[in-house]
Amino acid sequence: MLIKGMTPQEIRVLQEFRRVASETLSADAIKAIKHPIDGGVEPAISLISKGYLTADEGRTSFALTEKAKEFLAFDPKPEFEEAGAAGGDAAE
Repeated sequence: MLIKGMTPQEIRVLQEFRRVASETLSADAIKAIKHPIDGGVEPAISLISKGYLTADEGRTSFALTEKAKEFLAFDPKPEFEEAGAAGGDAAE
């Protein structure tokens, strides 16, 4: 599933920033992310052109942009969970 035109690998990179609760990650930390396929630092590099990350000159450190922080702050809830919660209240 693609979100906002991102690949699963790019989404996984952004999720890693959330998982470690950091606004910066080294290239080595990004390379260590477990991806179902592909990976490495390339997804982080592609997120630079999309406006989600910035990098130092040598691309050894990557940082979140405001756009990425807004993306990571979004926490959608599936509709079926909300409906189930409403149904549970009615039964009580």
